[in-house]
Amino acid sequence: MSAGARGGRAVFRHRDYRYFIASRFLWALALQMQTLAVAWLVYDITRDPFSLGLIGLFAFLPALPLSLVSGAVADRYDRRWVLIATYAIMIVGLAAFLALSGVARAWPAYGLVVVVGTARAFSNPASQPLMTNLIPADEYSSAAAWANTFNQTATILGPSVSGLLYPLGSRVPFAVALGCMVLAFALTFLIAPRPSAPGGRPPVTLASLVAGYRFIWAAPAILGAITLDLVAVLLGGATALLPVYASDVFHVGPWGLGLLRSSPAVGSIIAALVVAHMPLSRGVGKMMFGAVIAYGVATIGFGLSTSIWFGMACLALLGAADVVSVVIRQSLIQIDTPDAMRGRVVAVHNILTSASNNLGDFESGALASLIGAPPAIVFGGACAVFASIGWMRLFPALRDRERLTN
Repeated sequence: MSAGARGGRAVFRHRDYRYFIASRFLWALALQMQTLAVAWLVYDITRDPFSLGLIGLFAFLPALPLSLVSGAVADRYDRRWVLIATYAIMIVGLAAFLALSGVARAWPAYGLVVVVGTARAFSNPASQPLMTNLIPADEYSSAAAWANTFNQTATILGPSVSGLLYPLGSRVPFAVALGCMVLAFALTFLIAPRPSAPGGRPPVTLASLVAGYRFIWAAPAILGAITLDLVAVLLGGATALLPVYASDVFHVGPWGLGLLRSSPAVGSIIAALVVAHMPLSRGVGKMMFGAVIAYGVATIGFGLSTSIWFGMACLALLGAADVVSVVIRQSLIQIDTPDAMRGRVVAVHNILTSASNNLGDFESGALASLIGAPPAIVFGGACAVFASIGWMRLFPALRDRERLTN
């Protein structure tokens, strides 16, 4: 058995990978705590589902203009220092949330969401290629699955802890999130510095800035995986409307919202652990399409639920399906892309992921304000199912992909 076929915990023998995973876990934990606290704070002030959609819209705004620049920065400079800088910005943003969370107006929260969104626009194009630099290339599938495991663990703990802390005062979850972010900032310094590209820094030209888009357009498997996620999550997202379900459908408070926000991560972490111990080897294209169909079906189930427990089960299935899709998509991007271009390709992936998540939140909030939350979620889940079926015909290169490695 080759090193690349190793599963289990073998990837943790790499020291810098351990520091990276610990820092990203704390980053994700802080982000999840902040996300729930902001959503509940805004909905508590406005009582309007459309205001929840606006959170997604404002989170997306920085990603669009920065998508070209952030990828070039990740390829041109030490990715470790890029992460350190983005963590510093997020620390400032969380400190501002802590200071302003008592204000009974929503617009300061929207402004700070833009600040955090700016940091995230630079964070992801640097973090994913950096992780690839920390491990042998043939161990990426296992490393990505473990990264998703820790990310989903943070997604479970973050909303749950934030929901429990929020009744103690709206500032409390922001304070704890700030502490996690400071620790993530410190741990990143322990990672050994690495140059962004062995061949030197690429020149900053228009051609280099748009190279990521050109590369993806010429790679049918990557293009199909990214655009499928874009369409499915853009139309099939339910996360933005969870405060509506917690307050008006299931009639639970912030603690119930925390359970709902954590439920997708329960399924995700189970699926990620399975993938980490049994790296994907065959039929990865068909597996990805099946995962997106399962995601849509689970979304429909949640939209129709009237019990929080059935709703949580549907969200857990949704999360399990999503993590399988994420691992396959991220692995295809990292394995099929040259290291000197990974920052720019991941930046494009990041902008499209931000579009699907944040604009999906806006779409969900806007549609729910017109037809109600349950019909909006059921409609989105059906769109995800039909998108997967359609993409199987549009992208045969992805459908017929047998292995992650070529």
